[in-house]
Amino acid sequence: MRSTIARLLIKRIFSSIIILFLIITFLFFLVRISPGDPVQKFVNPTLSPKLAEQVRESLNLDKPIHMQYIGFLTSAISGDLGVSYNFRRDVSSVILEYLPFTLLFTSVSFIFQMIVSFWLSIKSVKKINGLFDRALSNITLLIYATPVFVTGVFLVFIFSELLNIFPSSGLSSYDSADFSFWARLTDYIYHLILPIITLSLIEIAIFYKYLRDNLEDVYNKLFVLNLRASGVSEKDILLKHVIPNAINPLITIAGIELGIMLGGTLIVEVVFGLPGMGRLIIEAIFTRDYPLVIGCSLVVSFLIIFSNFLADIIKAFLDKRLLTGSLN
Repeated sequence: MRSTIARLLIKRIFSSIIILFLIITFLFFLVRISPGDPVQKFVNPTLSPKLAEQVRESLNLDKPIHMQYIGFLTSAISGDLGVSYNFRRDVSSVILEYLPFTLLFTSVSFIFQMIVSFWLSIKSVKKINGLFDRALSNITLLIYATPVFVTGVFLVFIFSELLNIFPSSGLSSYDSADFSFWARLTDYIYHLILPIITLSLIEIAIFYKYLRDNLEDVYNKLFVLNLRASGVSEKDILLKHVIPNAINPLITIAGIELGIMLGGTLIVEVVFGLPGMGRLIIEAIFTRDYPLVIGCSLVVSFLIIFSNFLADIIKAFLDKRLLTGSLN
């Protein structure tokens, strides 16, 4: 058993490393062949070309592109992502300033999504094809078809511009420094309500659909009918038998969607002006900060791969049959 798990881990880790290598290569050449020259940001066009060459040399842009790639790849393997052109600091230290907020924001949203989708699915499956079930299915389909940035702009227009209930951007009020700890915490939560709802709506629709269908499928199994015939209460059937059997397929979807949600998080951060990786990536792209663009993209890619890797491992432990199947 332990050797099987070890082989599964090694296989997943190896495939993840290959994917990361391909992502690094793709990102490097994609950024390098994009139009524009970062040197022009630091040098006035009216100044001498010699000065521009000196700046280009200081940014390591004077070498052939394949030499730049080899140098970057060697440094990345050792954990050195280079120096940001904008911040004049290590890319890793810049990312570490913005990454915690993105991780916290994503985690809180994910927990909120799971709680709401579970509640809606259980409530819906109790009266399958009832009014609530049919209405919710149509609503979730509409939400799923709407891009996250459209949802964000719509919510800002309704709740910020028309109703003036929630702030439209930022993480805190301008005078939050004078607040007490609890007042500042409340202010943060108040500012994050719309972003969390924006990020969560589409994922709730996805999780609800999968979980609701899984619950319905398990309810139709023969063993559930046998349990009812034996006098087992509906509550025990749901909690002890239906949910445990329905949740396993959701884990894989959750792992995939958690990775996709990171991309949505970056968009939501930009829409609401939040101090996370989304704002950092956009700023790096517009200023042609090559090392920072690649570093941010690499970190986000790693998180997406890791979330899928974790979901596969958890699912394998819950269903031992997958340990053998995953190695075939």
